[in-house]
Amino acid sequence: MLNHEEIPTTDTAQIERLIERLKEGKLQKQDAQLIETLLHFVLKITSLLKRKQTTIKGLKQFFFGSGKRSGSENKSAPETQSQPHNQTQIPPMNSSPETDGSSGSEGGEVCVAKSESKRPGHGRIPAADYTGATIVRLDHHLEPGDPCPDLDCRGRLHSLSEPNIKLYLTGRPCVSATKYERSMLRCGGCNQRISAALPVGVAEDRKFDPTADVTIALLKYGAGMPFYRQARLQEACGVPLPESVQFERCEEVAKAALGVYRYLRKLAADGKLFQIDDTGVKILSCLEENRNRKESERQGTHTSGIVVRDQKGRRIALYQSGRKHAGENLDDLLKTRNPALGAPMKMSDAAAVNGKKKTPTVDLNCLAHGRGKFKEIEENFPLECLRVLDAIRKVYENDARTAEMSDQERLEYHQAKSGPVMGDLRDWIEKQFEEKKVEPNSGLGKAYQYLRNHWPKLTGFLSVPGAPLDNNEVERALKRFVLFRKNSLFYKTGHGAEIGSILMSLIESCRLNKGNVFEYLLALTRDEAEARRNPERYLPWNYEGAAARAA
Repeated sequence: MLNHEEIPTTDTAQIERLIERLKEGKLQKQDAQLIETLLHFVLKITSLLKRKQTTIKGLKQFFFGSGKRSGSENKSAPETQSQPHNQTQIPPMNSSPETDGSSGSEGGEVCVAKSESKRPGHGRIPAADYTGATIVRLDHHLEPGDPCPDLDCRGRLHSLSEPNIKLYLTGRPCVSATKYERSMLRCGGCNQRISAALPVGVAEDRKFDPTADVTIALLKYGAGMPFYRQARLQEACGVPLPESVQFERCEEVAKAALGVYRYLRKLAADGKLFQIDDTGVKILSCLEENRNRKESERQGTHTSGIVVRDQKGRRIALYQSGRKHAGENLDDLLKTRNPALGAPMKMSDAAAVNGKKKTPTVDLNCLAHGRGKFKEIEENFPLECLRVLDAIRKVYENDARTAEMSDQERLEYHQAKSGPVMGDLRDWIEKQFEEKKVEPNSGLGKAYQYLRNHWPKLTGFLSVPGAPLDNNEVERALKRFVLFRKNSLFYKTGHGAEIGSILMSLIESCRLNKGNVFEYLLALTRDEAEARRNPERYLPWNYEGAAARAA
């Protein structure tokens, strides 16, 4: 085949004259070599274009080289050796697809110099991440030891340990319907009507399969898709599903999961860390009640989020909607706490409603909220805010290095690395007030004062083993409810709010523990009786074994 120096450089006129001589049958002796060169060149280009990884950049490099033509071949050698290991080299021009020795798909996976490493999040999702995919094992029609199907090859086949993975995604309406047309017989004596038997797995006494119930509940309380949108989508797909029916199906799922939800709350009460926060919610029945309530009575409604880390490090997410604030909902949760466990940690922002509690706790405040005070005024006080933000950044960098440490090791590390940083920051803030460099009532002064007022709780990670830096975990959990609220706008009744709290708590708890949410709710719905008798077997982190035994 061709080398780069042998790429045809003939002009258009020369090739046209060659075509004319070919038509007239008057080829000259030197034309044979030119035709052979052109045909080899066409074959090579065709081979390159057939390969999936071929890029414009690769073709340009093939035609014109690397672009550095000055210097001798010795100067270009180090460049070739210094190329990244993960780049695919363009084959020499004198190789062919049949003899280049490359492995892989037809024609070999060569010819393309890959670009620099891709940005995070822009690569293909590995097959291992498709944990919910149905696995179908396909056996080969050939056997190890059989001759190679390539007639020109005399080799024998041998088995490989790793299978070839093919992902194939299918779609359908959210809830599908099957219409069984059952032939009927009637007895001439007693007039009894006899229908044809239903397939195995189709219940005679129910219209909705558990998979349909779970799908409706997940779309509403897991993805924030309102009932009316689901109804429109289902109607467009030819499977009507009214809003009232959807709520009834969600009630059935919540009913099946109620025992597990109550057990999960009891288990959460014995946790070692509680992260709490509130966000607003509309409950129409409560708004109606407000018309008859006194002005001194509470009229607001809230959704409290509580993320609990238990004694084994597992996480439980709980939601509660009503008139109570997060601190009061935490009091209700801790009523069943084992007194022998001692006071748990409570992480929240510095809002007064988060401090109401009857059970003793080790109170911590969110450092990210303190940081946010300075981010809001950074444009007006850039130098002063930079001093505070830089110190907090160093603390978070230190915390990132403690991921694999125990609680006590993490505490000692922060005391050694973050303690001096926070100590210097506090001294610097005190100096700002002492030297009257800041107006106490200004935005900067109030931000400084926030840190001073809550300093022991903001720096709990320097004195309490296992204390987190911030309240971000419950903030993320509440964002899922905010998405739900943005789409559905309100709950109609307190009963509807309770249904939402049960389902959202189980969905988020399963997600936090890396479970398959659909399979989890499906197991609770299918095994309702067993889940009520033994709720401890159907927790988000151990339901798979119970579901397998029930099946």
